[in-house]
Amino acid sequence: MSDIAALAASAKAWPFEQARALLKRLEQMEKAGQPKQGPVVFETGYGPSGLPHIGTFGEVVRTSMVRHAFHVLTDNKTPTRMICVSDDMDGMRKIPGNVPNQEILAAHLGKPLTAVPDPFSNEYESFAHHNNARLRSFLDSFGFEYEFLSATELYKSGVYDAMLLRALEKFDEIMAVMLPSLGAERQATYSPFLPISPKTGRVLYVPMKSVDAKAGTITFDDEDGTEVTIAVTGGQTKLQWKPDFGMRWAALGVDFEMFGKDHQDNAPIYSKICRILGVRAPAQYVYELFLDEKGEKISKSKGNGISVEQWLAYAPQESLSLYQFQKPRVAKKLYFDVIPKAVDEYLQHLAAYPDQDATQQLANPVWHIHNGDVPEHNSPISFALLLNLVSAANVENKEALWGFISRYAPEASSTTHPLLDHLAGYAVRYYEDFVKPTKTYRAPDDKERAALTDLAGQLREHEAETDAKELQNLVFAVGKAHEFENLRLWFQALYEILLGQSQGPRFGSFIAIYGVSETIALIKQALAGDLVKK
Repeated sequence: MSDIAALAASAKAWPFEQARALLKRLEQMEKAGQPKQGPVVFETGYGPSGLPHIGTFGEVVRTSMVRHAFHVLTDNKTPTRMICVSDDMDGMRKIPGNVPNQEILAAHLGKPLTAVPDPFSNEYESFAHHNNARLRSFLDSFGFEYEFLSATELYKSGVYDAMLLRALEKFDEIMAVMLPSLGAERQATYSPFLPISPKTGRVLYVPMKSVDAKAGTITFDDEDGTEVTIAVTGGQTKLQWKPDFGMRWAALGVDFEMFGKDHQDNAPIYSKICRILGVRAPAQYVYELFLDEKGEKISKSKGNGISVEQWLAYAPQESLSLYQFQKPRVAKKLYFDVIPKAVDEYLQHLAAYPDQDATQQLANPVWHIHNGDVPEHNSPISFALLLNLVSAANVENKEALWGFISRYAPEASSTTHPLLDHLAGYAVRYYEDFVKPTKTYRAPDDKERAALTDLAGQLREHEAETDAKELQNLVFAVGKAHEFENLRLWFQALYEILLGQSQGPRFGSFIAIYGVSETIALIKQALAGDLVKK
């Protein structure tokens, strides 16, 4: 066993905990005389009933982290495979509110999503094909290694046929698992098999009149009341979503899957059905759901929350991966205000990494974000400080922002510090869209006016000063001298009066990068009431 594998055996980060649970499962299979055949399969599932959102992406990035941890734990001696399955044969139950040309979709309610026209354009074969392409596009942009599988193709190509026939043989056992989980009305008409109507093409939720396991067929009444008998194979039927979950695990040999808390109560059902079909259920990990700023669950059909594309317009990919890594079993709100903090936390973890020992590095999120190949820290300036610099300097592009950055970090350039260059562009864009519209300056009270006048006077004696720590000490001393019992109120006043917001970065760092003379001029504007007028 390599040194890193030995450390992984006790590493506390949650991806390692899940990798060890998976390894234990494989060892139990070996002891039971059922050794794993072929690569270890990691699966993620996706429902293309609406545009993919960050929760969808999160499942892939988190599963990828567990997969990499498993590779390290096993010294890369165990081959793995990661699959992303789109449930695109599900019937369209309702029309999403966040898509165009909704009248096009109305005539296709109930049909499999791969049989519903694309409301966005004629570029894709169906609504599902469009949404699948969107999903694959942003997964590819992150460089994930995965195989994309369409449920429609899995059903129609025969990949699922053997398990569908076995499910038909075990029809009564599956019903015995499912019926207790349903209400009396649903029990009366429930069937784990959903036939696709030969006449309308819709997915039918109808009771079975008879099942013939030997012939591999089911009999039911079609929408017009005609009795129909069809084979359960070849894409003529699909399973209800709970039996489908367990069947998919069995058919694809899934060894690990994580899913949201909304699946937690049903997970035992998925596992029981998988076992009924003769296959050991995979190791499972339940994560909490993301919420929008109102505390409501993010929904593909509602389009609330943030899309991956929206996040990446204002911050680097790594900040989004960090947000997914942090506390996956704690519900977190996901809206635009969380982006700056996520960026700076990523920078902090990145800066700390080189000085950590091997055990600490395996616990550092950046190790998991970068699959163990962590880049050098490349930004001497925080994202929050860049945002405040954009605000105070009123710059409209990153080139103008670099004029201030170069004063603070003369060794930096867009060539030598590409991450900082990207952050400068993100800061300008984020400020224009989210900070500027909400800024509210206030006038100082008498005590604050006296302290600001004093600060401006003392800064004139330090106009050549560029040391952020010294400037912070100066600001601190002025606040103390003017008897701000709680110095937080002094700094809050500086932010509200000079920057139009209630919080900000270390003010000494802000002065160092913005410039002492420029800060004095900013204070003069505030004292004259010009900022409030602006």
